[in-house]
Amino acid sequence: MVEPQTHTLDAPGAVLAYDVRDTGASTEPILLLIGSPMGADGFATLAGHFTDRTVVTYDPRGAGRSKRTDGASQTTVEEHADDLHRLIGALGGGPVDMFASSGGAVNALGLVARNPEQVRTLVAHESPTAQVLPDREAVLAVCAGIKETYLREGLGPAMAKFIALASYPGPIPAGFADQPGPDPAMFGLPAEDDGSRDDALLCLNMPSCPAYQPDFGALRAAPTRIVVGVGAESTEMLAGRAGIAVAERLETTPVTFPGGHAGFARNEYERTNDPDVFGTTLRKVLTG
Repeated sequence: MVEPQTHTLDAPGAVLAYDVRDTGASTEPILLLIGSPMGADGFATLAGHFTDRTVVTYDPRGAGRSKRTDGASQTTVEEHADDLHRLIGALGGGPVDMFASSGGAVNALGLVARNPEQVRTLVAHESPTAQVLPDREAVLAVCAGIKETYLREGLGPAMAKFIALASYPGPIPAGFADQPGPDPAMFGLPAEDDGSRDDALLCLNMPSCPAYQPDFGALRAAPTRIVVGVGAESTEMLAGRAGIAVAERLETTPVTFPGGHAGFARNEYERTNDPDVFGTTLRKVLTG
C-alpha cells in the first residue's frame, strides 16, 4: 500500500487539502475518489483496491482539513465543481478517472458539465439530486427544515432529521417536513448544542447540494463516459432513487454496486456492505 502524501491547494475562499498515492509506474489516468461532505478518510479502504495506479483523495471545501477562509455559510455546487477543476489542474490537467459518491457525485456532474475534457470516466454513485424526482418539493422542504433545525438547535436534532430523510424508503410524502424529528439519542447523537454552526452536511451544503439541477444537455454532449451507480440496498432511498432518475435523463442504464449508500466502506449503519466486492465492481466498471 502506497502511503499518501498530503498537499494543499489555494482556492477562492478556501484552502483544499488532498492526498496523492503515487505508484510512479502506472500508465492509467489518475483515479480521483471523492465524496461530499465525506473527505479523504472515507476512501482509504477503496483506495487500497487500486494500488496499481495513482489515486487521489481530498477533503471537499468546508469539510475535514479543507476549511473555508471567507466565513461563508453556504457552499454551492458550482464552487465545489471549480475546486475539482483546480485540483485536476494541479495534478496535471487530466483527463482523470473519477469515482464520486453522494454529494461528490453531484459536484462531479457539475464539473463534467463545465469541463468535460478533464474527466475520461465518471462513476457517479448515488447523487442525491432531488430536482430530478417527482417528490422534489417535499424533499427540498425537508432539506430546508434540516438547516433551520441545525441553526436553531445544533447538530444532534438536525442530523436525526437528516437520517430520517436519507433512510426513508420511497417517495417523501407531502408534510414530512412538518413532522417532529426522531430523538437524536436513537442514533447515538448528542442532544446538547455545542454552539458550532459550520457543519458541511447540515449547513454549508444544505440545501444547495440536493437542490442542484444538473445540465443534462451538456452532460449528454460531453465526451466523458458517465456511469451512474446505485447501491443494491438503497435503490428505494433518496440518493438511490435520484441516481436512477439521473441515469434515465442521461439515457443510460445504472450499474448496481453492492451494499448501501456508502457500500465502499465498512460502517455501523450499513452492515451488509462488502468493500472488497465493491472495489472489484468498480474496477470492472472503470475498465469498461
